Amino acid sequence: MEIERKFLISAPPAGLGKCSRHLIEQGYLNTSPVVRIRREDETYYLTYKGEGLMAHEEYNLPLNAESYEHLKEKIDGCLISKTRYLIPYKDGLTIELDHFRSPREGLYLAEVEFPSIEDAENFVPPEWFIKDVTDDPSYHNSVMSKE
Repeated sequence: MEIERKFLISAPPAGLGKCSRHLIEQGYLNTSPVVRIRREDETYYLTYKGEGLMAHEEYNLPLNAESYEHLKEKIDGCLISKTRYLIPYKDGLTIELDHFRSPREGLYLAEVEFPSIEDAENFVPPEWFIKDVTDDPSYHNSVMSKE
């Protein structure tokens, strides 16, 4: 079970360049249910996501580069490209801050994963988070890939 909340931010926090980061590209073979391929640096995955906004089932299966490239030709919509920064936060949480290159050039979205629904509901975001968009499907990568 993946439990996460998603937030819109206006600008990244200071010191972002010191955080570890990954270059990500991903595409969607299906959006209901979500079936995604992802390249994260030089690691490749096929992901299935169940229904739900804040909490849903998620399964990642490893792919090799050749399989990824083959499936990439079959995606619906556009390929999403982004840099993901991993920002350590309180209580052992990590903020995953995505800076999009396409399809929404310059957009910053932050995601935080939680061990329980209760922890997610009680989360107090930092002040640089400007809007909770967890329940807004227009900020889901699978929807953005159709733009």
